[in-house]
Amino acid sequence: MKDNTTYIHKLSNSVSSNHSSVWLQMEKATTPLVLKPSNIKQLAQSPHLRFIPSNYVHSTNNHDHDDADDASNSIPILDFSLLTSHHPHQRSAAIHQLTKACQDWGFFMVVNHGIPENLMKAVIDCTHEFFNLPEEEKQEFAGKHVLDPIRYGTSFNTSKENIFFWRDYLKVFVHPHFHSPTKPHGYRDIMAEYSEKLREVARKLLAGVSESLGLEESFLDKALDLESGLQIFVGNYYPPCPQPELTMGMPPHSDHGLLTLLIHNQVGGLQVQHQGKWINVNALPNSLLVNTGDHLEIFSNGKYKSNVHRAVVNNKVTRISVVTAHGPSLETIVRPASPLMEKENSTSSAYIPMKYRDYLELQQSNQLDAKTCLERVKIPRN
Repeated sequence: MKDNTTYIHKLSNSVSSNHSSVWLQMEKATTPLVLKPSNIKQLAQSPHLRFIPSNYVHSTNNHDHDDADDASNSIPILDFSLLTSHHPHQRSAAIHQLTKACQDWGFFMVVNHGIPENLMKAVIDCTHEFFNLPEEEKQEFAGKHVLDPIRYGTSFNTSKENIFFWRDYLKVFVHPHFHSPTKPHGYRDIMAEYSEKLREVARKLLAGVSESLGLEESFLDKALDLESGLQIFVGNYYPPCPQPELTMGMPPHSDHGLLTLLIHNQVGGLQVQHQGKWINVNALPNSLLVNTGDHLEIFSNGKYKSNVHRAVVNNKVTRISVVTAHGPSLETIVRPASPLMEKENSTSSAYIPMKYRDYLELQQSNQLDAKTCLERVKIPRN
């Protein structure tokens, strides 16, 4: 028992006194030890960690990381400069590409979007700095409710989960009212500038989406009150994992909202589902990765399906991603666009109308599992 006691003492000292319940399989001890690291960063950096805790081990359904296809060259690429061109033929071609991307993939890369590369790098670097802050400083931003404007935490929803994810996060509401952590220095200004520029890109993409559905360019913007639309900035931290094949950074899921735009530190880990297969995403330099959300599926009455994607981890290097979700205003009741219903000669919606705020609370307050939240608001067809 002397070796076990020594090991437990070392391990206990290597984990912060801020705790959350996990099992650690110890290198020397014969029985597992219950400790509560407040975040995955502390756990991953424990010098004695050789095996991941049992409550980070996911079912065999998710153990197919290595089976994902390296088919990034087939992922649609949208030239934003053509979408915003005043040349009608160029814009028409870009709208056609956008239509195909939304119909066939629900995912695409955007190039020539106009956001400076140095700003994108600063966003990633400052987000990394945030996660490197001392734990007591990060805990100043630990929110409790899904609608808290700033919320630092780990996994996805630890109050509901029995099995956790290899991820820490920072979620910040940046529109219609701007919020930001006060640390690290300069993060607020960089977050504000990036969010504003990205919001402009997202609204122009959504104008193209509106037109691709056969609607007026401004129809979606006005119908869903994008002027007051919710924009959420999410920083994700995925540290190296000693057994990456046994766990997940994030499980297969779709996003709430209309479009989600993502950048990362050029470390792979994002996989998207396409025709029943997982596709590794290798982003083009300085591109934005875009996926369609549940509310675009609802608005289009199912024409554009929300994309299912996941995050896997590795055993070598930390992955940082910054995800920015763009949705309607919180008070907007989202339903299929009435002109689409008329074109389809449909008298009934395929989805139950629901206030965006209520949907957001429903999804974020439960466990993530593919598109189960969206399934709750689908109306069964006879």
